Amino acid sequence: MIWRLPVIFFFSIVYATTVGRTAEPRRKVIIDQDAFGPAGSNLQSILMVVQDPGSEVLGITIESGDGWQKENVAHTLRMLELIGRTDIPVVPGATYPLLDSEEETRRLEKLYGKLAYKGAWMDLWPSYNTVNRTHYHPADVVPPLEEGRPTTQPSPEVAANFLVRKVREFPGQVSVLAMGPFTNLALASRLDDHFASLAKEVVFMAGSFNPDASKVDEFSLQFVNTPRVEFNTRWDPEAAKMMLHAGWKRIVCVPLDATVDTKFTQEIVKRATQGCDSPAAKYVAQFAQPGFPMWDEVAAAVLMEPSIVRHADTLAMDFEIDHGANYGATLSWSPGGGPGLGEPEVLVVRAVNVPRLEQIFVDCVRRPTLAP
Repeated sequence: MIWRLPVIFFFSIVYATTVGRTAEPRRKVIIDQDAFGPAGSNLQSILMVVQDPGSEVLGITIESGDGWQKENVAHTLRMLELIGRTDIPVVPGATYPLLDSEEETRRLEKLYGKLAYKGAWMDLWPSYNTVNRTHYHPADVVPPLEEGRPTTQPSPEVAANFLVRKVREFPGQVSVLAMGPFTNLALASRLDDHFASLAKEVVFMAGSFNPDASKVDEFSLQFVNTPRVEFNTRWDPEAAKMMLHAGWKRIVCVPLDATVDTKFTQEIVKRATQGCDSPAAKYVAQFAQPGFPMWDEVAAAVLMEPSIVRHADTLAMDFEIDHGANYGATLSWSPGGGPGLGEPEVLVVRAVNVPRLEQIFVDCVRRPTLAP
């Protein structure tokens, strides 16, 4: 009988360890995204978090930005169908910015010069463009989708209501991962004064501080001459400011600076899909579009694995809402050095471990579809 004691003790430890691991709660996440697709950073970042075993995606709220809201909703629904995750609600949100408009943007361009990128307002692509981009169309039009029309329906709820309802359902537990313009979050913060403070944190991809302009390509042209203006804040500057001042417990900013060393390549696609028949791998193999920086994938990876961050600073931060040449620009100061108008302190990610970022993406894509 004595010889059995160590064996019994060993299996007791293994059992306790296993139970402890399986009992560890997954982080609760709401993804807020201008989910233009079927490929590119927008949808691939959503795919990463949905495929992450450490994340429970409560829902995906959609706004306009890179594409119009209705089309973005359709792309998101179809991707979830193809990877077998129709249990995740897709919740339509804002179609237009709070104050800005296509007409005002064109007026400002006449006064201060052309913007390099305008998302759904891009009616003419410059000659240096080398990758397939969105085609201009009205907001209420959903053109034929390369991946096919979704058969599932979006949630009947409004995005701002959904955001408020979920943070109240799980107070202090919900991480908001925001990777598009911030209209939905601004509306939620006005709908409920306690929305942001009830969340665990917000991790957002937006802003531009001092990107390495030596890496000049068709994407860096967005900030070579206007280094502080970035699209997610420029689409709806008032919403960006409202979101930032909403009263979050923790704010993490992933700006363009952290993404300039990244590039989604054919080699990454091959690593993620070759010899793998997971639904996510099949999706990426069919629809991936190499050539873009991994903008939103960086933000997703920072949420999923914070140790990927190599360099970060704590800064007081705000966004410019004066309707002039710097409309939507990123403002920053050393902590306590701002004008004293409630500028929050933000953890600003400056650089990440790029090989690890790529491996996180590969691992997520190759993983079998997770059970709801």
